[in-house]
Amino acid sequence: MKNRKKVINIATAAITATVYIVLTYIASAMGLSSGVIQVRFSEALTILPLFTPAAVPGLFLGCLLSNILTGCALWDVVFGSLATLLGALGTRLLKNHGVLAVIPPIVANTLIVPPVLMYVYNFPGSYIYFTLTVFIGEVVSCGILGTLLRKIVEKNNLFRYIKNN
Repeated sequence: MKNRKKVINIATAAITATVYIVLTYIASAMGLSSGVIQVRFSEALTILPLFTPAAVPGLFLGCLLSNILTGCALWDVVFGSLATLLGALGTRLLKNHGVLAVIPPIVANTLIVPPVLMYVYNFPGSYIYFTLTVFIGEVVSCGILGTLLRKIVEKNNLFRYIKNN
């Protein structure tokens, strides 16, 4: 039984990472996954730690690989992936607080990504400007799309075979 749970958790993390990468590529093809205004559809998946702890490493790995595969600068790979990890951990910690669960990934990315845009990519603009643009993108990705994903998952009981521990 213990091995079965371990296999399910590894598979769930791997599937989460894979879906994150695919959704990032779709957003990238539309010019939405990087830059000053980012709407990564994949960030909607940061709601998944509500349903399983296995989503946390899956999201981190998915973001890390997405950033590498889409050609992000090294510091963007590091800090962008850490922002997603912190957001996913925060969501997991708020698993019993429903609506508030979308807040950690929005806050983590809003605080961490603007300096990357300013100092790694040397985009012109102020910290306030980048904070606002990243915040808007995260509200769309995590807040709106993440909430829609949560409702779909709950309505269809998609994680019924994975115990929420």
